[in-house]
Amino acid sequence: MSSLFAKATGGIGCAVLALPMLAALSIAALPGGPFSGGSAAALPSKQALADIPSYMLALYQRAAPECPGLPWTVLAAIGKVETDHARNPTMISTAGAVGPMQFLPSTFTSYAYPVPPGGKNPPTPWDPVDAAYAAARLLCANGAKNGENLRRAIWHYNHDDAYVNRVLKIADNYAAAAPAPTKAASTAVAFARAQLGTPYVWGGDGPAEGGFDCSGLTQAAYHAAGISIPRVAQDQYDAGPHLPKGTQPAPGDLLFFGTSPSTITHVSLYIGGGQAIDAPHPGAVVRQGPDRTDFPSFQGATRPSLRGNSTR
Repeated sequence: MSSLFAKATGGIGCAVLALPMLAALSIAALPGGPFSGGSAAALPSKQALADIPSYMLALYQRAAPECPGLPWTVLAAIGKVETDHARNPTMISTAGAVGPMQFLPSTFTSYAYPVPPGGKNPPTPWDPVDAAYAAARLLCANGAKNGENLRRAIWHYNHDDAYVNRVLKIADNYAAAAPAPTKAASTAVAFARAQLGTPYVWGGDGPAEGGFDCSGLTQAAYHAAGISIPRVAQDQYDAGPHLPKGTQPAPGDLLFFGTSPSTITHVSLYIGGGQAIDAPHPGAVVRQGPDRTDFPSFQGATRPSLRGNSTR
């Protein structure tokens, strides 16, 4: 395959997949950083494993994808604040909220359907499954979808800023910390950040060609760190090293999207906090937004920084 054709293939891949996925990336202005509460794919911390009953932990993790981009840690933190994960013996508030996630019956009805797998029929706010799914839907309807405005979503759950801060603090503690990035990974992230606003160019490798496509950006980022990776998204995916499924990504990891592991059509660079940088599609610019690891098209991640020591 000629290098020209390889570059063109990478460019086409970025353009085709990114249009439905990444055309509308936005960054919510959240105090304390671009994102809080852990990422959607976060693994449980030791504190989470010790504090959350195993049944409830599995339920939070199962219910969170009802709202794409919602971290399960936020659901868990709300469950902790409201009833200590259903340990409260009465689970009835002075305002009339009931059940493990403390719903007013009238509010619960608005988010109870469709009946979730394993829920009661008709659904009830007293059932943990029904309540967890309804909570995810309420958060989603008020800003949690794709991490657009998580603070606003939690505020709609309880109209109190102190409550929001408490939930986010607990959620952060429930998420296992990602490993510290290597020098090479940090350099790659810094390079990608410096390209924000650079035009997308089909097959582009950098300023000399007017901009980047998705794999051109990630290759250039690791070239800046002294690590050589292949040019197109599929080859970058194949080159690895791959992270085990469910592993919390670390800054510098590459995230891959497509219809299957053998049909990779887009790549982005994870920068931490549930965020990634990519060159999305023609007519756009290099931009930062939610990592999209909760999308069905997400095929996995690699950690190029493990391939060798940086020479820079």
